[in-house]
Amino acid sequence: MKKTLVIVESPTKAKTISRFLGKDFDVQASFGHVRDLPKSKMGIDIEKDFEPTYIIPVKAKKVVNELKAKAEKAAEVILATDEDREGEAISWHLVTALKLNNKEPKRIVFHEITKSAIEEAVAHPRALDMHLVDAQQARRILDRLVGYELSPFIWKKVRYGLSAGRVQSVALRLIVEREREIEKFVKEEYWSIDALFEKDKVTFGAKLNRIDGKTLGKFDISKELSANEVITDLKEAKYLVTGIEKKEVNRNPAAPFTTSTLQQEAARKLGMSAKQTMVIAQQLYEGLDIGEEGSTGLITYMRTDSVNLSEFALKQAAEVIENRFGKNYYNGQARRYSNRSKNAQEAHEAIRPTDLMRHPDEVRSFLDRGQQRIYDLIWKRTVASQMAQAIFDATTVDIEALGKSAKKYGFRANGQVLKFEGFIKAYTEGRDDEETEVEGQLPDLSKAEVLKLAELLPNQHFTEPPPRYTDATLIKALESYGIGRPSTYAPTLSTIQDREYVEKIEKKYKPTEIGFLVNDLLVEHFPEVIDIGFTAKMEEELDDIAEGKIQWQPVIKEFYLPFKAHLDVKNTEVEKQVTVSDVPCPHCGKPMIIKYGRFGKFLACPEGEKITKPMPEEEAKIKELEEKTKGELCPICSGPMKIQRGRFGFFLGCARYPECKGIKKIFNKIGFKCPSCGIGDVVEKKARGRGQPFYSCSRYPDCEFIINKKPQTEEELKILWEEQKAKPKKAPRKRFVRKKRE
Repeated sequence: MKKTLVIVESPTKAKTISRFLGKDFDVQASFGHVRDLPKSKMGIDIEKDFEPTYIIPVKAKKVVNELKAKAEKAAEVILATDEDREGEAISWHLVTALKLNNKEPKRIVFHEITKSAIEEAVAHPRALDMHLVDAQQARRILDRLVGYELSPFIWKKVRYGLSAGRVQSVALRLIVEREREIEKFVKEEYWSIDALFEKDKVTFGAKLNRIDGKTLGKFDISKELSANEVITDLKEAKYLVTGIEKKEVNRNPAAPFTTSTLQQEAARKLGMSAKQTMVIAQQLYEGLDIGEEGSTGLITYMRTDSVNLSEFALKQAAEVIENRFGKNYYNGQARRYSNRSKNAQEAHEAIRPTDLMRHPDEVRSFLDRGQQRIYDLIWKRTVASQMAQAIFDATTVDIEALGKSAKKYGFRANGQVLKFEGFIKAYTEGRDDEETEVEGQLPDLSKAEVLKLAELLPNQHFTEPPPRYTDATLIKALESYGIGRPSTYAPTLSTIQDREYVEKIEKKYKPTEIGFLVNDLLVEHFPEVIDIGFTAKMEEELDDIAEGKIQWQPVIKEFYLPFKAHLDVKNTEVEKQVTVSDVPCPHCGKPMIIKYGRFGKFLACPEGEKITKPMPEEEAKIKELEEKTKGELCPICSGPMKIQRGRFGFFLGCARYPECKGIKKIFNKIGFKCPSCGIGDVVEKKARGRGQPFYSCSRYPDCEFIINKKPQTEEELKILWEEQKAKPKKAPRKRFVRKKRE
């Protein structure tokens, strides 16, 4: 009996789906795209209305041949790739690559990999949606045209190996412009004045907010002298309560996760990059082995811009909340959210657990740490979205004082007390800005009451520059401008780091020198390509193509023809970007020029001779390291070694290279021989991740000497080593090893 062939993208997804379909179905993976534009040439025929030429990559040929053979023997073929544009395009490519036109393949889509969802999809197949295919194809062609035409321009004018892209260049521009704001920022001084009052042994604070009835602006008290004048004027004043306002304040939970908000929240709360988050979410979606249930999809599709929840999920949420938290914690009725994004796919669903009854604790033992944390986040956010409001009792107290100068000063005290936790019992959304302290409870006060002043506090402040972008804030900015779509945020952030246009410092993006250079070149000469408004408009047109409102060829033509004409002019007009140093060339005597190589900047002969020198600061570092490593011998041939520069910094390489390829790390010696082996030196190292220093033998792993404290004398070194040896050895830590994918 012939089976029905079902084709999905990944083997993990295939394994999960096969559990629900039974013996009559053969579920196979295409391992992603089976056709793509060629790497060696543009692959787009401009003259033939931008017709693309697709090829089957070498790595996909074996899979294609296997799938083709299975398709020929199958009773029918079902294409079950993801429900977004990318998934639709993969199905379309499969039809051509496997020659399935005669088979009349069926297309099924589902938002979650569960038995009911798969069975429902199989029962209601549809035709391929060519509008979605066209939208994906238009994006691919547009990005190929920009990258293929603009990248060589940057190679010629800056250096080889760089790239430009429609969305990545806009992301880089945002980061560069923010960095320039920070560089130009001039801090301003301002002062605030707090009053501390006492009542019934309770101390509470109030802020000065009015002088003579006029609301105090941020910079109205700009100098210490002004602040001290106010303090002096208030020292003997009488403080009267002039107004008390009490009210109940309600706070609503955040909407369920979209791709963007999941990436933002994982960055804020878990410190994960967008790429890490999406890799883990993909694993949770495609299915993991959770014991007796086998391979199970734990969350719904993770590329979505919708905040909708299905009726099934809403009913489950109500049941889970009432059972786990109590009836009073449920909102009373389903809470529905509206999308802020005008281009959101309302027919899709938010990211949620496929089964809310599956509490994070129940699957914890089957997941690795990253999977646990992401699943826990999604479960809590989904449940909290349907919980009751949090209720606070808020009190505002106005206090007046008459100064010696007859000026009237107004203070305001705010108190806020949590009355009912509501959704906070399950989850609260993270914030991008600095957390402010929640006001506490104020003592019972009455109008016209005279307050006892405990202290007046003048506080000096300085304005802060705008913060650098994090993963969370950059994704939020891209989304707010309408740039990119759910599937593009993570790749965009990865690309600008891979190209070394930006670096991450304390998880914040800072442009590199080459990032500044490339951005400035594009802003000056191709402002239309990396214009935020233009890029957002292009995304809207891609959405219109997906909805069948417009054809894709005119959109590409409208962009490409003026872009190409402009590029041809700039290729002639723009000179190579050259920075001249003040270091004379040993060959021609002219000032050497600064170039960029694989490992950073270096000096080169201005006349094109193959004469290079390190930058002055690098040359000084090399001399310092040469002095520090004097006498080091090659571990292979025992010959002399010299300082070399690699991808990860400086190291020692054999002077006889390439005849001898001996290398050594450059350690920071602390001046003592190893007390364990007596041969190696005690060197400073840093623990992975935390960056805390420890001290070990330079011969590790041949010698396993290690201590945590830096010794000041040789005697102290011996004592520390004896103490370390006396400690009982810990059992080796068990490491989680994920099963290799089939």
